[in-house]
Amino acid sequence: MVRNLLQRLRAHVLDQKLFPEPGRALLAVSGGPDSVAMLDLFTSLGPEVGLDLVVAHVDHGIVPESGGVAEQVAGLASRYQLPMYRATLAMGPDVSETRARHARYAALRRIQNETGARYLVTAHHADDQVETVVFRFLRGSGTAGLAGIPAEGAGGVVRPLLPFTRAELEGWLAARTAAGDEPLSVYRDPANVRDRHDRSWIRHRLLPHLRQRFGHRVETRVLDVARHAAGERRAWSALLRTLPELEFRSEDGTAEVARAPLQKYDKLLSEALLRALAREAGCIVGPRRAVGLQQFAVSAPSGRRLQLGGGWEAELSFDRLRIVAADRAVWDPAEEVVWGHGRVGRVRWGGWDIGWQEGEAADATRASYATWVTVGPGAIRGPTVGDVLVPLGGVGRRKVRRLMMEARIPWRERDSYPLVVRGGSILWIPGVCRARAALPRHGARALRLEAHAVGDH
Repeated sequence: MVRNLLQRLRAHVLDQKLFPEPGRALLAVSGGPDSVAMLDLFTSLGPEVGLDLVVAHVDHGIVPESGGVAEQVAGLASRYQLPMYRATLAMGPDVSETRARHARYAALRRIQNETGARYLVTAHHADDQVETVVFRFLRGSGTAGLAGIPAEGAGGVVRPLLPFTRAELEGWLAARTAAGDEPLSVYRDPANVRDRHDRSWIRHRLLPHLRQRFGHRVETRVLDVARHAAGERRAWSALLRTLPELEFRSEDGTAEVARAPLQKYDKLLSEALLRALAREAGCIVGPRRAVGLQQFAVSAPSGRRLQLGGGWEAELSFDRLRIVAADRAVWDPAEEVVWGHGRVGRVRWGGWDIGWQEGEAADATRASYATWVTVGPGAIRGPTVGDVLVPLGGVGRRKVRRLMMEARIPWRERDSYPLVVRGGSILWIPGVCRARAALPRHGARALRLEAHAVGDH
């Protein structure tokens, strides 16, 4: 089985479409045998599936020898002629597993952004999955938590080794050496054989007792639990998309539904749907917190927010409930981007993509995501205090903020909503209101503007 590990991994990656688009893949290499085996396997597999490989290593600063481990990883990257990026932390020996994991992922995300990597690839394997499911069971996790580690996560995270065991990966490294290849340097973290951390205790104390009592199929049975739970998790996610009255939407780390159905559904059904909604955004809501979230969805007034922990919150805006990162950055409304130079073009402003093309003007409508303007450049900016316009077909000036509220733009999005301007005049608020300014005659040479929120097209 070890000798055909590469072929099995190739078949798994292709069958599950883990890398659907070619691009840069950031391999998270700790220096341990699992991640070193992943690095070795992907130097063969990566180019076959269109991946441009980059190595990343996070030095947590937990053990004195961590600097030497980073040098070992650098040597491996050099051996495979791959670029390497290193993040150095100073967490100290008493840091918790949870805090170290959060810091590691934050550092890897920074490297991913720096390198423009589409994928962040980690070396989680079947033994990690077993320990995770057992750990979550002991902490009272719900069904979704018992699904364990997903093969794919938000932001391009991919875990291609989940079907394979630790023994198979170590066997791969041993077989490489036995075949006469130069041994690959690996670091064996002494913390992995101590009982101080919960997962190490499960690995070295609990699981051996379970095997003694129930036989060596314990791991297989735990993985069966994970598969069953993952199936239920997928079913709830599918239900979000199947019930038309929910008007489910998900984009760029947020997820939202219509509020009214949650107020009439059975309480337990609403709780399960809200937990599924949170997962779509990337937030894990446990059973107890789901009770509070359901009560919030049913009874809180519009404009209220509920903290969900882990940097997430729920918010009610008009008739919709949204799950969003509490520290989610908004676009700086003071920044301006110029449009309209040339016969055709496209610009990006914040979370919006706005293009133009010259043609013969058709009739403009008041609330649309496409419109016609007279030829000439302009700018895109965010709203400022006192902004007004004269609407197409209207009489008198209207406040931009009032128009956005009437169009039911969530309050969180209003500061980062684009205004298309020219000189001192507001020409258009996409999807909200077309102004009378710069309106071309029917059939005259003009520019057709079209706006999309990024991810909508």
